[in-house]
Amino acid sequence: MIQSAQVASKFTLFTHHAKTFPDLVTALRNSMLRAGVFKDEKTAEEQVVQVLNFDIHLVKDFRGRRYIERVTECIPVRDKNEYTFDHRKEKTFEGKFDKFADNATIYFTKSTNKELYKYVNILEYHDGTYVLTNPISETNIKEMRENMDDSDIDAFNKFLKDNWGIESPNMYEDEETVTVSSTPKKRGRKAKTKE
Repeated sequence: MIQSAQVASKFTLFTHHAKTFPDLVTALRNSMLRAGVFKDEKTAEEQVVQVLNFDIHLVKDFRGRRYIERVTECIPVRDKNEYTFDHRKEKTFEGKFDKFADNATIYFTKSTNKELYKYVNILEYHDGTYVLTNPISETNIKEMRENMDDSDIDAFNKFLKDNWGIESPNMYEDEETVTVSSTPKKRGRKAKTKE
């Protein structure tokens, strides 16, 4: 499932019985390790996180009612280069050693406490009603728009603005002029420029 979701598919749907989002990631990672697809836990987890965009968690209460308890977005954490090369500017050995120690601390922190993903609940069920809790990430908003027709984009942009105050970006840029617009452009047409 993870492999097929990485290539040749717009989306992949599957079911799982994990109780929390971290449990879902761990279970899928462990399945990939058991299947022999990967030998390293971190690499397997990175692959899982790249595939999981949203988790729609269903529950069945003691009365037998089934409902969506929450919708969770998975946001992969991109590793940033936070190293400093200021040691070249230092004149003393102590200064150079301090810069080296700073870089070594960053390196070992990244190696031992590497955060591969964050997760946020987009929607939660509270006391009989659904509540929007966090906005969808910019990356997923962009990818969602790319797979919508014009009317869906309009409705989606309205939803984002009404619920999270997110303005739609200008979808098209002219080579010479970039204009900021809060209204979506028609897909498939270049923006007109005034001369």
